[in-house]
Amino acid sequence: MKHRIKGKKLNRTSSHRKALLKNMSQALIKHEQIITTLAKAKTLKPYFDKLITIGKKGSISARRQAISKVGDIKLVEKLFSILAKRYETRNGGYSRVLKAGFRYGDSAPMAVIELVDRDEEARGKDSGPTQEQKNSNPNENKEQGSAAVAAS
Repeated sequence: MKHRIKGKKLNRTSSHRKALLKNMSQALIKHEQIITTLAKAKTLKPYFDKLITIGKKGSISARRQAISKVGDIKLVEKLFSILAKRYETRNGGYSRVLKAGFRYGDSAPMAVIELVDRDEEARGKDSGPTQEQKNSNPNENKEQGSAAVAAS
């Protein structure tokens, strides 16, 4: 019997599961919407809602708890300044899980987990170098490299 057992194991060890929830909560704070499997999204929702509740407390001990669960100080700052202010009048239910069909390779049920009243511009922000940056940097490096060769 599974009395008093909450959460799913997700076929992972406890340390791997802890790291998975930490990484997914970082991505959700940063982008405010992520696509993952349905089981992971359902497991992440209560974990993340508790993070928002910690952020709403605003004390130094709450900030330390959030740093230990999230791991990134900039994301904790966003959690306490932006997200806590956005949800200060809401009593829970800060995220929603929407079913998004099935994955092509293995037909795993997919889901979108997003914040309620999310910022539309936050999705994909700071997710790596853009195509424009990739194209401009090698040209500059070639010009600098050829100038260094000509100077020597």
